[in-house]
Amino acid sequence: MTSHGQPDTYVLGVDSGGSGLRVALGTAGADAPLATVACGGPVRTGPRGIDAAHLLDQVLPAVRGLLDGHAPGGRITAAAVGAAGMATLGDGLRAELPGALADALGVRRIALAADAVTAYAGAVGQRPGAVVAAGTGLIALGTDLTEWRRADGWGHLLGDSGGGAWIGRAGLDAAMRAYDGRRGGSRALLARLEAVFGPPQELPGLLYPRADRPALLASFAPEVAVCADRDPVAAGILREAAAHIAEAAAAVCPEAEADEDGYEVALTGGLFRMGEPLLVPLREELAQLLPRARAVPGSGDPLIGALRIAQALDTGGLRLPRHPTLLCVPAPGPRS
Repeated sequence: MTSHGQPDTYVLGVDSGGSGLRVALGTAGADAPLATVACGGPVRTGPRGIDAAHLLDQVLPAVRGLLDGHAPGGRITAAAVGAAGMATLGDGLRAELPGALADALGVRRIALAADAVTAYAGAVGQRPGAVVAAGTGLIALGTDLTEWRRADGWGHLLGDSGGGAWIGRAGLDAAMRAYDGRRGGSRALLARLEAVFGPPQELPGLLYPRADRPALLASFAPEVAVCADRDPVAAGILREAAAHIAEAAAAVCPEAEADEDGYEVALTGGLFRMGEPLLVPLREELAQLLPRARAVPGSGDPLIGALRIAQALDTGGLRLPRHPTLLCVPAPGPRS
């Protein structure tokens, strides 16, 4: 049985991230998606921001394939599209996507969300709390269900403090200090730099011309974690990263009085797969800054979060606060 008790109706979740685009087909009442598919590379950006036409060129064939393969004759009643850059580069999507999805698929209920919001929905659900999404970059988002609070997510030049690129850069800095004989250097990290990248003096020529500099910096973050148990400089980098992460979480957490049992701070993203070298100091920092918070691993990814938003939208139960750029729910389109 699917949405509103009617057969053959389905909901759609879309996750457009830096590494590609994924689509999930589900029903209003099921926890897990019926089927998912990866559509290929990331969606292009252009003069109007995220390219709506390019996104549609990937999403529409994927949806039709999912329906043909898993729900012949089915129709989509609600959809949620989460996209990296939605908050700052999503004007084109907000202008074009609702009408295009209504015309192509007959979808009348549509939500457009920043990827931090879908990460929140996937990790926390529709409860007050906070999420820290950390990989190459880092962003924290929290809500008391009346408004959103955001911290960081400003990119590797202006912020993303404590994220993978931040840790990797700090580790490479310590390695280069050891190479030069300056204070604050780490011979252990210098050895890992040489093993991963080759001669230290050649690293600028490898790093600076690259368009994917943040990802290259972040690729060194696991090396910092490997050295942390025997190298005080590496351990200090991870403790400083933990302090930045905890500060971002504290900036967005709802007031403790909103829930006498406290609230969750969900940790989601590839950075936390680094494990105990980062998580031990992070728990200590969170305990000091947010003594009533419960740090938990994220229970879902942004694709699952997008599907959860679509399910809630379909049943009229969306509790997450609307926001012009973080979570936009346009007026319903025409009936199919």
